[in-house]
Amino acid sequence: MDTTRQYDEAVRSCEDIFLKKTKDYGTSWRVYRTISVVDQIYIKAKRIRTIQEKKQQKIGDDISSEFKGILNYAVIGLMQLELPTEAVEDLPVDEVERLYNQHIAAAKKLMLDKNHDYGEAWRSMSQESFTDLILAKLMRIKTILANEGKTIISEGIDANYYDIINYAAFALILIGEGVHVGGMKSEN
Repeated sequence: MDTTRQYDEAVRSCEDIFLKKTKDYGTSWRVYRTISVVDQIYIKAKRIRTIQEKKQQKIGDDISSEFKGILNYAVIGLMQLELPTEAVEDLPVDEVERLYNQHIAAAKKLMLDKNHDYGEAWRSMSQESFTDLILAKLMRIKTILANEGKTIISEGIDANYYDIINYAAFALILIGEGVHVGGMKSEN
């Protein structure tokens, strides 16, 4: 298993969607405040959890597409933390691509460092755990926001977004390998 290659492939599929949507919609996401980005990720993670628990879905978008959306919204969250709030105009696609790749490179470095220390423990985790970890990170961000962005000992909002990116990428890798709910292989 080549984690680096798999990670790059998972992220590349997310970036492709992100850049195509940027061409379609511009950077309309520039109006989102941090809480709005968090809520967008929450909606997607909550849908995944509901599908996992009910073991059925009624809307066509599959769990994979929801993890891609989560990853992309986490990148939006990082961009929004970096960009000035008073300048909400459209950004050129090439600037969006540069910022996207900058944040993905930082997330990938973090993933590689943690993989070294944790020995790719994520490969033994269930899809449900990735969903729950993402939901926990969102709760942490909401608490940080309620504390006016201040933390005493904990990492900030950006660190939580980076973890969300990596959890979503791990879920996409495992889905691509045919590993689904409960860490069990699909019969297909």
